[in-house]
Amino acid sequence: MKRALDPIDRLSEVLFGLIMVLTFTGSLSVAEAGREDVRTMLVGALGCNLAWGLIDAVFYLMGCLAEKGRDLATFRAVREAGDPEQGQRLLADALPPVVASVLEPAELEAMRLRLLKLPTPPELEEAVKRRVREAGVPEKNIAVDDRGVLRNPIFKSSTALINVRPVRTHHWSGVGTCLKNYIMFVPDPFNYHDEGCSPLGKIWTDPLVKGKTRLNLLAAFTPQFYGRGAHSFDRRYVWPYKGLIVGTDPVAVDAIGAHLLQTKRILHFGDDRSLDIPPVHIEAAEKRYGLGVSDLKRIQLVKLGWQDEILI
Repeated sequence: MKRALDPIDRLSEVLFGLIMVLTFTGSLSVAEAGREDVRTMLVGALGCNLAWGLIDAVFYLMGCLAEKGRDLATFRAVREAGDPEQGQRLLADALPPVVASVLEPAELEAMRLRLLKLPTPPELEEAVKRRVREAGVPEKNIAVDDRGVLRNPIFKSSTALINVRPVRTHHWSGVGTCLKNYIMFVPDPFNYHDEGCSPLGKIWTDPLVKGKTRLNLLAAFTPQFYGRGAHSFDRRYVWPYKGLIVGTDPVAVDAIGAHLLQTKRILHFGDDRSLDIPPVHIEAAEKRYGLGVSDLKRIQLVKLGWQDEILI
């Protein structure tokens, strides 16, 4: 848990409070002060400390908001940088000088690419959490996590999971989808990259997740339909689709997501431009592990909302 104040700040606040109290007590005359004088001094010292505490709290909150604003501005600036070198410079400027001085350009570029990835929108995460709370689940039993699920006690003892992730092309699996999202539930994710990540379905048979997934949400608000190479991100291949693919069958959801990206590639390039690897893990999840339906003809697709350029 992150502490609100570090030890130096806490010690400083204690010292400031002590100095203010001593200022009041030092104004009393030991020989002449009466009971009423002592009472007045104590009230004044307490009131002064309370007033200073409120003022200090306001300034502290303003500082926190300003710091978060700077962090957000840096994040947006890096994502909107015109070229990699500019993004690396922005990152280096935002880091402590000692840290920035030991980082190589390749390391800064890896950090920049991670920031460029398309995360699950926080608004979607909050909407899911709100509906779970409305269903009667206490806040203390709800958690949102990704790389830390194996260390998160809520996930380790969970009885129900809601699988949410953005859809985009992926270097090892062809398409990053709901099936791929559970790779952080195993301690050795690199062992599931063989054959286009075909073993991914095996993770869904692990007791930690087996039978617990209640809903799969594939966020297609701004999907990336094409990319080559590890950690690839290219704004030219991101489009504002503004959609959600939702279902209880992760294989069917992923099959629709992969089909959406394929259809967009055909429209954009005039042909189905090849990826680093085709998304064979989706069909493998059905045929090897029986996790759902991958055949588009057998999937019951219900379309809600606008229909223009829906592509599926």
